[in-house]
Amino acid sequence: MKLKTLLTTIAAGVLLANTAGAEDLPETKLTIVGGLSNLTAYQDFEVPFWTKTIPEKSNGKVTATIKGFNDMGLKGPELMRLMSQGVVPFGTATLSYFASDNPINEAIDLPGLAPDAATARKVTEDFKPVYEKFYGEGSKVKVLGISTYPAQVIFCNADIKGLADLKGKKVRTSSRTQAEFVEAFGGSSVTMAFGEVVPALQNKVVDCAITGSLSGYSAKWYEVSTHLLALPINWNQQVHAVNQKVWDALDPKVQDFLQTNINDLVDQIWDAAAKQTQEGYDCNTGADACPLDVKGKMTLVVPTDEDKALLKATLKDKILPRWAARCSADCVTSFNETIGKDMGLTASK
Repeated sequence: MKLKTLLTTIAAGVLLANTAGAEDLPETKLTIVGGLSNLTAYQDFEVPFWTKTIPEKSNGKVTATIKGFNDMGLKGPELMRLMSQGVVPFGTATLSYFASDNPINEAIDLPGLAPDAATARKVTEDFKPVYEKFYGEGSKVKVLGISTYPAQVIFCNADIKGLADLKGKKVRTSSRTQAEFVEAFGGSSVTMAFGEVVPALQNKVVDCAITGSLSGYSAKWYEVSTHLLALPINWNQQVHAVNQKVWDALDPKVQDFLQTNINDLVDQIWDAAAKQTQEGYDCNTGADACPLDVKGKMTLVVPTDEDKALLKATLKDKILPRWAARCSADCVTSFNETIGKDMGLTASK
């Protein structure tokens, strides 16, 4: 048999096998509560995944409806609790929202821990089994995957040249560890919802704010900010999860189908993280490389080697010890055996 004919036959066989597998799936309707609806993670990945990819790959057998948690009147920190109760069946939740519930949720995203997307992914995969056990045993929630936003960076409506310029600035943060980072440099942390940041920057309620580089662009922070420090502080990972009883009630073939495709979704989001981080830099500052129609006019502040070293030292000397002090002994041990081992860090109680 000629090679071309053989390859065609194999491809046809794979297609038939996939189709047969899809036809074996029972009709299943799912309800999803996704992430923030005004961000690209939701618009470009979650919505098409649940409303197009899943129905198409299942030949219409598995269908889903999805709404961002903010469109449902939720604030975010209650999502894991609602999944635990079964009120929310499937959900996407930002881990940092649950820091006050348990500091273990901060472990993979301490400021300065991951200078790039590849490192952030490695750290996340290191600790994922710990989260699977923690949420499976404690909350009866099954972790299906962990993805990320683009790098969390600093937007300022003020002239800054580096981390040292945070001194005396009021900075919007979205997590406790971000707040500790800002305070380590002499700034004042201000906690507020994402949707409140634009007027706060505009009216000088805050001088700076931290969010994903592309998330800030999507929310038009470039209209109320002048300077963007291109230094990844952290990443703001999201957990894709499901109530365990809801999961157990699904046909095993549907479970396998969903898990396989969610793995692909998570891979796609991580692959896009570095690209979208740069895209956020380009589009907020109006660089020629920006592929989007609207371009901001912010000043891009390129971090110096001194800034990078300063962030790393701040993690080791200030952020990590404070985090370890409030996390359990088991939590600290888990960190040291996974992330710490890979990153050359040791947390101590």
